[in-house]
Amino acid sequence: MTPASVDGSRRGGNEPITIALVNNMPDAALEATERQFRDLICAAAGDRAVELRVFSFPDLVRSDAARRYVLGHYEDVGHLWETHVDGLIVTGTEPRTPRIEREAYWPSLTRLVDWAAEHTTSTVWSCLAAHAAVAHLDGIEREPFPARLSGVFECARSCDHDVLAGMPACWRVPHSRLNTLSEARLTSAGYEVLSSSAEVGVDMFARRGKSLFLFLQGHPEYDAGALLREYQRDITRYLTGKAERYPDMPVGYLSDGMATAFCAFRHRALRHRTADLLGEMPDAAAPPAQPWRAPGLHLYANWLSELAG
Repeated sequence: MTPASVDGSRRGGNEPITIALVNNMPDAALEATERQFRDLICAAAGDRAVELRVFSFPDLVRSDAARRYVLGHYEDVGHLWETHVDGLIVTGTEPRTPRIEREAYWPSLTRLVDWAAEHTTSTVWSCLAAHAAVAHLDGIEREPFPARLSGVFECARSCDHDVLAGMPACWRVPHSRLNTLSEARLTSAGYEVLSSSAEVGVDMFARRGKSLFLFLQGHPEYDAGALLREYQRDITRYLTGKAERYPDMPVGYLSDGMATAFCAFRHRALRHRTADLLGEMPDAAAPPAQPWRAPGLHLYANWLSELAG
């Protein structure tokens, strides 16, 4: 399979920066996540030449259609062990077990953590992948929230770091997760907190060894409609009996008009829980605002500079 290229002209004939994306997202978000990272890296690259290669763990539970897509568009993750890449991005997936070590992909992920530490200039561990990596490296267990944390939150810079160069003192970033990590445990284990907020706790943190590991609990790669799709997915699960709790509305995300429409729909759904309401679920006529786009681009441009050396 020919690796996909991200647009960008070569600098003085140098070889492109090679990035591997190990995309473990669930079926419904698989292609969207790939597109989000591809678009973000392309835009952040500027005139740098960047090649993106995509992989996924074979141990993930997937539908036949998603498995066919992965087989047709992704490289076998086994090829990665003998491949040179400058950078690595690893996504999470929805938790299926209370303890991350019991997930089916745990052996593949721990091997990837160990490999990345020796064979990449830098690796980005996204959301649940960040939780898995620190559990493997330092035995730091994730801690559950009472309900899903979902929304767009203002986070503040916590230190000076190369990947934060030129970033503002505060910026907004989407979060969507069921678990979190203790700041006290991270700092006591030697991790450096890069950004945080009272609502989300730690946003980004880092660990520098032979490879710079960046851990993101938020999602600067999200497109404008990602949180809305997740919210609608979770409402669907409630109405079809696959979830017992009606989901909370994403914080700081929807326009006033859309928030009002979803509140009214929630009241109807709680009074009469039925899948017949699915066709009446509100949908945004235009995508919500995306205030995290500019800081996300800046962050990944700085990361690409780290890879370029």
